[in-house]
Amino acid sequence: MDKREFYQTLVQQVDAITAGETDVIANMANISAILFNALDDVNWVGFYRLDNNELILGPFQGQVACIRIPVGKGVCGSAVSEGKIQVVEDVHQFSGHIACDAASNSEIVLPVYVADQCIAVLDIDSTAFAKFDQHDAQGLQQIVDILQERCQS
Repeated sequence: MDKREFYQTLVQQVDAITAGETDVIANMANISAILFNALDDVNWVGFYRLDNNELILGPFQGQVACIRIPVGKGVCGSAVSEGKIQVVEDVHQFSGHIACDAASNSEIVLPVYVADQCIAVLDIDSTAFAKFDQHDAQGLQQIVDILQERCQS
């Protein structure tokens, strides 16, 4: 199965499990579980919620995580401050990377918007270098789009 087909399957799962549910925390929890169990070589999948210019740990799967991340700091904070997806092949080369788990080597972070306001980020860490590419970014964006749609209902 190629990545496009893989993400189509995940999008269908996320769409089905979140159908009719508008609670953002519940949807984040289920999305985290789906992605953590489906993606290979990931050691952390979850959300950081934006509150007063600070990202606060939300629903996740994986090891214990950093609780608070200032906007503009690390990969997650950069996703919020730049308003765009961050794909990092080697987190050890990312200036200002916040190492919550020393086993992480690559990362992808997608901002989540509701009513044109960033409310959170989806953060995925991998033990593999260069785990994520533009196919992952596109597939995961479809999942974030579902979450955003459910939150606006």
